[in-house]
Amino acid sequence: MSQFDSDVRNECGYSDGGASIELVIEPREKDLGGFSVRRVLPSARRQMVGPWIFFDHMGPADFPAGEGISVRPHPHINLATVTYLFEGEIFHRDSLGSEQAIRPGDINLMVAGRGITHSERERPVVRGVPHTLNGLQLWLALPEADEECPPEFIHYPSESIPRVDVDGVAVRVMMGHAYGEASPVKTFADTIYIEAALDAGQTLELPDAEARGLYVADGRVTVDGRSLDTYAMAILKPGATVEVTATVATRLAMIGGETLGERFIEWNFVSSDRERIRQAKLDWANQRFPKVVGDEQEFIPLPEK
Repeated sequence: MSQFDSDVRNECGYSDGGASIELVIEPREKDLGGFSVRRVLPSARRQMVGPWIFFDHMGPADFPAGEGISVRPHPHINLATVTYLFEGEIFHRDSLGSEQAIRPGDINLMVAGRGITHSERERPVVRGVPHTLNGLQLWLALPEADEECPPEFIHYPSESIPRVDVDGVAVRVMMGHAYGEASPVKTFADTIYIEAALDAGQTLELPDAEARGLYVADGRVTVDGRSLDTYAMAILKPGATVEVTATVATRLAMIGGETLGERFIEWNFVSSDRERIRQAKLDWANQRFPKVVGDEQEFIPLPEK
C-alpha cells in the first residue's frame, strides 16, 4: 500500500540520553490520496532497525459507505512486505495470482525478490458500509544472497501466530523467537516482531536483539522514566535491559533483528545495488513487470522526479 516518499526533512527525531533509549522518532503524515499514513521508517536519522527498512501505520481511518482504500497495481523488488491489521480488511492481489483478504490478527508476507506487482483494495461488501482501517505495513530488506529470490506470497491466519502470557501481559510473537515461542512466519535474516497489549500499570520486559525499535500503536508507556506517547518509536540501545510500563491501556509493537549492509530505497524499490533500482524503474516505466492477475487494467505510473 505505502509508497516511499524520499522527503524526510520534516520528520522529528531527538536523542534521549537515557540508559535504554538511543533515539525517539515521531512519524510524519503522508497523504496517499484520500487516506493518510504515519511514516516512521525510513527517517532522516535512522534508515533501518535491523532488517526493517519501512514502517507505516495505516490509520486509524474511518470511511463512509462507498469510500475506502484502493491502491492500484505497483511493483517491488529485493524486499518483503509484512501487513498486519488491528481493524478492518484489505484485499490483496498480485502477479503470482494470489487473492487474499487480510483481517485483524492475520499476517500477509509478500516476498518481492526479483520482482512482483500487487494491488490492495477492498471487497464491495466492505466498501459498501461504513468501516474502519487500522494497521501496520512494514518492509524487510532481504539479505544480499536472497534479494533476487523467486517472488512468493504467504498468508498466515491469526490462529497460527503464537500467543503467550508474560506476567499477565498478552503478547503475540509475530516473527522470530521471543518468550519461548517461535513464529511460523518465514524470515531471511535474524528478525523479531512482537505485539503486546498492556493494561494501565502493567510492565513488560522486552526481548533482546541486535537492533530494536519500540512503537506505541495506541496508548502511552514509560521507559526509564521517559514517556512515549501514541505513534512514537523509540530506538533502543543495543544490549540494554528494557522494561516498558503502560500508564494507560496500550498496544505496542517491537521490531528488530540483525543489522544488514547499506540499502538504497527509491519509490517502491529497495536494493543493495543502486543500478538494480535504476533497472527496476526502467522496467516499470516500460511495463515489463508482470501484471496483477485479475487487476490488469490500472497501474500507478513511475513518479516523475
